[in-house]
Amino acid sequence: MIHQVAAWCLTYPDEGLLAKVELLQAALAEHPDRTTAAPLQRFADHLADCDAEALRREYVDVFDLSRKQTLYLSYWTEGDTRRRGAVLGEFKQLYRDSGYLVDLRGELPDFLPVVLEYCARANPAAGLELLTKYRPALELIRFGLIDLGTPYANVLTAICTGLPGASPSDRRSALDMQSSIPTETVGLEPFDPRLLPIAGTR
Repeated sequence: MIHQVAAWCLTYPDEGLLAKVELLQAALAEHPDRTTAAPLQRFADHLADCDAEALRREYVDVFDLSRKQTLYLSYWTEGDTRRRGAVLGEFKQLYRDSGYLVDLRGELPDFLPVVLEYCARANPAAGLELLTKYRPALELIRFGLIDLGTPYANVLTAICTGLPGASPSDRRSALDMQSSIPTETVGLEPFDPRLLPIAGTR
């Protein structure tokens, strides 16, 4: 349930998501694992308390206008390189092998909400393994969100807390977990963060 709620919370706050807020609050209030549920509950309360247009502006500002908090996991390991295409193919193959129809909703297969929904609904064991593999990326996203002072940091905190072992205490420790992002670029133009797919349905 934690992974499914986190997946919803990291999507664009359209009317569909906002209609679920009371359900999310009720489910999280009853969840026995307070370590993971409490941060998500704080974020659900944020969704309930804020104006819809303000929430949408916040989402765009946090995730669409900067790659520093990008939710596309393979960017953190492969950068904008030729290798990234192969890794995206590995995500797709993992979804196919599960026998579960994963709805990408126009997103790349490494988009964190898609990965979380796979974890929640298709193959929890393989999903946990996948999240653990990308833990350095998740931790760096978490620190980026903390630096911004955005409530979205609560969602990444819940995800990271649910992984095996302790989270790194600071960004330097998270960077030590993460190999350097390659710099080889695809094509002739340098990477432009504005070309990242826009997250969620507008």
